Amino acid sequence: MEYSKQFSFEETGKKEIHTVSEYIELLNQKIKPLTVKIIGEVSEAKLGPTGHMYFSLKDEKNGHVISGAIWRSRYEMFGLKLTVGSKIITSGHAEIYAPSGRLSFIADSIELAGEGALKIEYDRLLKKLTLEGIFDEQKKRPIPKFIRRIGVITSKQGAVIHDFTTNLGKFGFIVEFIDSRVEGQLAVGDLIASIRTFKKRKIDVLVIMRGGGSLEAMMAFNNETIVREIAAFPVPVIAGIGHDKDVPLAAMAADLATSTPSIAATTISQSWEEINRSLDHYQIFMIGGYKNALNDARSKLTRHAQAFGNFKYILTNVRRFLNETGAKIAAQLKLALMGAAQQLEYLEKTVALNDPEQRLKLGYSIVKIHGRILKSIKGVSVGEMIDISLADGTINSNINTIHKNNDVKK
Repeated sequence: MEYSKQFSFEETGKKEIHTVSEYIELLNQKIKPLTVKIIGEVSEAKLGPTGHMYFSLKDEKNGHVISGAIWRSRYEMFGLKLTVGSKIITSGHAEIYAPSGRLSFIADSIELAGEGALKIEYDRLLKKLTLEGIFDEQKKRPIPKFIRRIGVITSKQGAVIHDFTTNLGKFGFIVEFIDSRVEGQLAVGDLIASIRTFKKRKIDVLVIMRGGGSLEAMMAFNNETIVREIAAFPVPVIAGIGHDKDVPLAAMAADLATSTPSIAATTISQSWEEINRSLDHYQIFMIGGYKNALNDARSKLTRHAQAFGNFKYILTNVRRFLNETGAKIAAQLKLALMGAAQQLEYLEKTVALNDPEQRLKLGYSIVKIHGRILKSIKGVSVGEMIDISLADGTINSNINTIHKNNDVKK
């Protein structure tokens, strides 16, 4: 009767008759939203052929048992190996499997119960990943200077995100924020999805943050899948994850681990702060330099002003000397040019008088033999051809007779 009221079932006489399948579907619609956490001891654990884990949980007080299952993707995500005798806490909902009518608890998350068991699992995973070199210092990448784009993963609830943004400083950062659960084992899925989302975005650094807490509260940050995602992230990762005793494995895998979100923020803005300080220093240096330069210039100007009177006197005398000297030089240059013009005219006349062509016009001729000017009868013989150039043409002639000193040579 209590369940009928809770589920708002109608009285049997006032409702239609359901088939078995319809009734099972109706029950599942009512019980699936009832998500709860339960604790128990694993009394049976069997890995199915498709990778799903089927298990049974036993109540330690009275031995009551409930069957459960966790699908392969989620089972591998949490990284725990269910074994008989282990005590776990699982979160999920009940569901009736229609073909068999069997009620099962479908787990959304699983985690070990008790600080002792959690510590054993922490130590086991720490040893495994250390041997693989996941935490090696030489693999840590330096945090880049002058960061502009920041990816942030944390919960929007609480003071963490406020502390981070308050201490980040106003340097024009572009902050992309993904709200994620950060408490307990149920946060594993959110964190993995957030990290993989930022893998596809253009950022300079990724910051993962949360406050401190117990080992149980920190279980998501000791998850093997998350640790590997951080270690393989394409840009440097800063972990601002508080802790009590054991450092979360996610923080150990990050390129830089800070104890608080505030320190993570100041680390990012440090290079910009140094630029501000450098600019202040250079400003003081430059202003001081300008003042000294102005004082020096003022002193020099005073000395120059005193010397300017003497300089002006000297300059006046120099100008007068240059004017007088220039006039003399101009007169001498004019005479020289006139003399040169007369000499050139004389030379032109001399050249004209001695021009062979002018001589030809006066009745003279030029005799050539074999292209050479004939200057003496010694250069020719009877029978040779000679060229006689006159003013209006050339005569080609054959030598028949040569006269020398009143003799005739035939």
